[in-house]
Order: sequence, then structure tokens, then C-alpha cells
Amino acid sequence: MSTAGSVGSRLRRERLVLGMSLRKVAQELGVSASLISQVETGKTQPSVATLYALASLLSISVDDLLGLKSEQGPSVVQQSPSLALQHSADNPVIEMENGVRWERLAMGPDGPADALLVTYQPEGSSSLERKLMRHVGVEYAYVLSCEITLQLEFDTYLLGVGDSIYFDSSRPHMFANHGAVPAVGVWFVVGRRELNGQGGIDIERRVAVRSAVEVLQRLDSLESDTGQHG
Repeated sequence: MSTAGSVGSRLRRERLVLGMSLRKVAQELGVSASLISQVETGKTQPSVATLYALASLLSISVDDLLGLKSEQGPSVVQQSPSLALQHSADNPVIEMENGVRWERLAMGPDGPADALLVTYQPEGSSSLERKLMRHVGVEYAYVLSCEITLQLEFDTYLLGVGDSIYFDSSRPHMFANHGAVPAVGVWFVVGRRELNGQGGIDIERRVAVRSAVEVLQRLDSLESDTGQHG
């Protein structure tokens, strides 16, 4: 399991690698420097929106946040270049503000997607301030239990058990559980891993990324290059 402190320390490490001050990061994300400091020191848990914004700005993947690149990965029963079997008890976990929990599912080392088991506690949402968020990638979601509400720009969708959806994550959106019991679903976020050092931006190019808007523009550029050569 990954604690708030360990996630925060990795965010701090990447911020320092990029030579960005707390004030600069806070300015780019439109939050207070004290909030960034509290997240980095593990004194507070980030919301999904804040975590995505930080990860996008600093070009960090979910695996990076969980320490699976530099530290020992989750225990697997069987692993090969084409197979990884992982028990539920060994799922790396990120607990976030407002009752949101991510469990990283088994994935190949060079897979195109972040695979997550996501839990929203009653009245939990991806943004404590109820502000819509946006980030690079495309999201695929499947609801396993209860109901999850998705606000996508000006439209609202209620997803029940067995319902699934996909959408461009650069569109403003927010997930929330307005029910009385936890809501659980499986998420695949495709497209972020290219930006996070897996065939994407190296450290010299990452230093040039100075705002969340530039991150999105950089991804657009990468996708255009891929399209031209594909």
C-alpha cells in the first residue's frame, strides 16, 4: 500500500528535479503553496483533481506515484513479458481526499493504459471543491457496484451497475457518489503513459513544461506526430 507521505515525497522529488518552487507549482495549478507543501509532506491527502494536476504538470505516471519504477513492484503470482498475475491483497493503493481510493491493477511494464480499481465512498467525489477537472488521456470506466455520477461539461450521466462509458479526459469532468454505500468501478486511462517517460518526454523536454496547458499542448503534439508516422 502506498501512503500519503510516500506519494507526497515522490511528487516533491520530481518537482525538485524540474527545478520548480512550491510557489511556481501552486501558481500553475491555481492552489495555495501551503496545500502543495502539505501534500508533499503527507499532512493532507490530495483530491483526484489535485493529484492529476500535479502528475500532469510534473509528468509523473501512476506507477511513478506508487514507487513501482524505483522500488519493488507488487507481488505477482506469475509474470512474463506477456503475462502478469497479481493478487488483490497486493494491489498498490493511493488513498485520496474526500473518500476516493485507487488500486493499481496488474499491467504490463509497457502497457498503454493505467488500470485502476476505483472506490468512491458516500458523498465522495474527484474534487472536494466540486470543480470540474481535465487531464490528458481517454478514460474508460465500468461500474461494479452502486451508482456513480459523471458530470461531463454541461451534461450529467448516472452510471449504474454494469454501465460503462468512455470520454476524452481533456473535457472538464467530475465523478461523484451521491449514494449511501461505496461505489466501485474499473477504470482504464489511456494516453497518459506516453507523456510520462514511456516513449514520450525525456527529462530535458520535461523541464520545458511549465503549465498544465502546455502539458495538454505537448500531448496533442505527440499524438499528431504519432498520427503522421502511423
